[in-house]
Amino acid sequence: MTSLRDIPFSVLDLAPVVSGGDAATAFRNTLDLARHTEQLGYHRYWLAEHHNMPGIASSATAVLIGHVADATERIRVGSGGVMLPNHAPLVVAEQFGTLEALHPGRIDLGIGRAPGTDQRTAYALRGAAGLSAEDFPQRLAELIAYFEKDEERPVNAVAAEGNRPPVWLLGSSGFSAQLAGMLGLPFSFAHHFSSENTLPAVKLYRDSFRPSAVLDEPYVMLGAAVTCAETDEQARWIAGPNGLTFLSLRKGRPIPLPTPQEAADYPYTDLDRAFIEDRMASSIVGSPETVRKGLESLLADTDADEIMVTTMVHDHADRRRSYELVAELVN
Repeated sequence: MTSLRDIPFSVLDLAPVVSGGDAATAFRNTLDLARHTEQLGYHRYWLAEHHNMPGIASSATAVLIGHVADATERIRVGSGGVMLPNHAPLVVAEQFGTLEALHPGRIDLGIGRAPGTDQRTAYALRGAAGLSAEDFPQRLAELIAYFEKDEERPVNAVAAEGNRPPVWLLGSSGFSAQLAGMLGLPFSFAHHFSSENTLPAVKLYRDSFRPSAVLDEPYVMLGAAVTCAETDEQARWIAGPNGLTFLSLRKGRPIPLPTPQEAADYPYTDLDRAFIEDRMASSIVGSPETVRKGLESLLADTDADEIMVTTMVHDHADRRRSYELVAELVN
């Protein structure tokens, strides 16, 4: 049986903007956490593209990836992910070809097919020319092609040619799972917000997998929401704001990440509490022993090749400590 020490652990960061904070502080915290988790032995540091969300500052994902890569030495840095509907494939190829040329062997290009935002913001990002599920494979193929030189192609991404980083597909359902398998690409599944689809999507990916020049066998990475503290009670306290964040997003009024006290003081209805309980069911929250059991259960259920930990808590010191405690469990 695979143990936690047999697989890599990585970091997913959304550059959280906390109540009373700002984007500049979020970016400083991101750099600090990247350096810290590199020293702790984490394998990758990915940043997620979201827009028009007061609590997330990682919208200019490629820019932030370059900044983090400059500030670190060994850890792989990438996108978890770039939302292809928001960008022309040529632009993404130029950005990530440039990043790979500047930081050879350290950049990952994770691609998602969702807009990562609401419909109005999606329109502001890309205008009326949307990208449907049917268009996604074609646009993905166009993006990947730009990394190879083609003298007959009238438009080229000069910085991308010969500078292709590993391309991942991200997903929270079966579409990208099946496509990643058919293309022989590594697959990252968002277990942290779509846990009900985890097992079906992972099975579909593995069943659909065809060996490629990139991979001989399937490779599954799972995103997992983890909050670890010295005790179960402390971990539940500092993780409490996540429930209010999800609830506010559900109600169409996204907010910066609240303090634990703000979350505790909110006047929840019974329906609110039921929603939060359901939404947080897949989160792994507790003392090191509780987190160890949760991670071991996730690994046993999925046989994942890698786990990417995302920790959203108000106090940056608590976030650093959570990653420290997880590293002690898995290294």
